[in-house]
Amino acid sequence: MMRPNLLWIVTTQWRAQAFGYAGDPNARTPHLDALAYSSFNYTQAVTPHPFGPFARAALLTGVPSPENGVRDYFDPLPTESRTIAHDLNDRGYTTAFFGKWHLWKRDPQAPLVGEEHAKIIIPPEAHGGFQFWEGFESGFLLNDPWLHGTRSFEPEKISGYQSDVLCGRAADWCEAPLREKNPWFCLVSLEAPHPPYDAPAAGFSLDPASLILSANVPRGGPVEEKARRELAGYYAHIQATDRAIGGLLDRLRDDNTLIIFTSVHGDMHGSHGLFRKGWPYEESVRVPLLIRYPGERARSLEEPISLLDLLALTLGYVDHGQLTSPPTEAAHISMPSVVALPYQCDRLWRGIRSKKEKTIWNADGSLWMRFDLEKDPGEGGGRRSQESGVRSQESDTEIGES
Repeated sequence: MMRPNLLWIVTTQWRAQAFGYAGDPNARTPHLDALAYSSFNYTQAVTPHPFGPFARAALLTGVPSPENGVRDYFDPLPTESRTIAHDLNDRGYTTAFFGKWHLWKRDPQAPLVGEEHAKIIIPPEAHGGFQFWEGFESGFLLNDPWLHGTRSFEPEKISGYQSDVLCGRAADWCEAPLREKNPWFCLVSLEAPHPPYDAPAAGFSLDPASLILSANVPRGGPVEEKARRELAGYYAHIQATDRAIGGLLDRLRDDNTLIIFTSVHGDMHGSHGLFRKGWPYEESVRVPLLIRYPGERARSLEEPISLLDLLALTLGYVDHGQLTSPPTEAAHISMPSVVALPYQCDRLWRGIRSKKEKTIWNADGSLWMRFDLEKDPGEGGGRRSQESGVRSQESDTEIGES
């Protein structure tokens, strides 16, 4: 059997609920809806850690944090870490990475949003084994990104909406004639739909008053006001990024390409009175996961699966040409450290999520919360044996986002 080409598309802060195919009335996602209708749709997929660097390190290595070396938000991924790129290089694949890395050294005192983090130079030995690498550390510049890497050691500013730029350059690489000689693996890492939500979204915009909010967003106060304002930008970036991904997929019409689409975590957006990520609620931990296997019919799957499983699933398909199931009946989730940024989760926790139940413990082993997901799939008020110390975040201070 001819070995498949491999495409991973990884977004940031795109929660599992925010798609047309998932029933979100605010989401305009025609291209990803079309991908969902031809893919395995893992409806209960979760991130192992609902925060960027921890989740990215786990995704690339198949090892959870902190065991993979990323213990704190500002920890780099150790240069000796073995990633999926190393595994595929050994199997004769040509490997490439485009976009947000978020796994190198950053100055904790520098603004999280802006050019300082976007222009950090990541040395070749820290490229995770990818043979071709073109991207940026972070910076959350959803427009006009600074790119450096294999083609240019110094960062260069590229005009355009970030998702359009990265998807277009990835498509160019995948279409290059030399790609016909070896199977390839391409990972496209997009920041959208991450804040700043008021950044221009390639011409898309929504009226905050028109949005239909989840039932668990408190009404009539600052939480609703903030949620509406931010969600208007969030859904605009979702629409713009869906279009960019659609352009990439249209250029890669190849029946022998395994396509995986996911996100590293979600966003609370006012649900339970909370914002951002790091929290153990569904809006933060449950992520989209679409896998289009060559020649396989679409189906919806409800078994628990984690981003940690994607490395093994991908290598299993490369090695054996057949699908493999997640190894357990439950997925482990946790916050390895407290990230001292406004709105983020205020504690360490660990938990287990199955199809039926989610249980979360504090760092000292005491129970924090438990949900019966069959009775309360949206966590809107079902069986919750304990929930201590969580308050609505009604302050509205605008800050740099992680």
